[in-house]
Amino acid sequence: MKTVAVVSGGLDSTVMLHWLLEQGHDVRALSVDYGQRHIRELICAKKLCHILNVRHEIADLSGISHLLGGSSQTDPSIPVPEGHYAGESMRLTVVPNRNAIMLSVATAWAISMKADNVAYGAHAGDHEVYPDCRAVFASAMDVVMRLADWHEVGLLRPFINKTKAEIISLGAIMKVPFELTRSCYNAREKHCGRCSTCFERRESFITAGVDDPTEYEN
Repeated sequence: MKTVAVVSGGLDSTVMLHWLLEQGHDVRALSVDYGQRHIRELICAKKLCHILNVRHEIADLSGISHLLGGSSQTDPSIPVPEGHYAGESMRLTVVPNRNAIMLSVATAWAISMKADNVAYGAHAGDHEVYPDCRAVFASAMDVVMRLADWHEVGLLRPFINKTKAEIISLGAIMKVPFELTRSCYNAREKHCGRCSTCFERRESFITAGVDDPTEYEN
């Protein structure tokens, strides 16, 4: 099947990209620049796709970042919360309607090339913090996407019920180069080791029993 994979350069979407290729999908990769603070993830996505010889496109939507307020990822005046995913502070990392925006662009590309599916790497650990990673959202998007055009495109969400540790375990089996992925919400060269997604990354490697090759500042 021909599939458009939404690839951020992060750990989850990178493992998903490898999984799709292992499953025999004819994959095109799409990343979206929405003016995010952690823009380094797009550099990682480009490098990973080059290694895998997968066509990679970046949709430049940076011009809408001022419409995506209230998030530490699009508003430089809001500091990135530190510590575990917990409480209202972690909601400051939510970008309004981010996955719907990215999936809409991916669907348009999929329709234009007569692809069968769009895939994204939402997982169970994101359900409480990110509404657009919930199974109910993914199911609703699948319905909408299939109705968007006479050429029907479905939504694949292979990790929707998996934990991040389970995704890491799967990635280790497929020899995913975790060191080339980017999770940190800050824009510095190394992972900060203090923001919520860095905490989750470190703890998930420990839970999975897989060596973490990430360089952290702290």
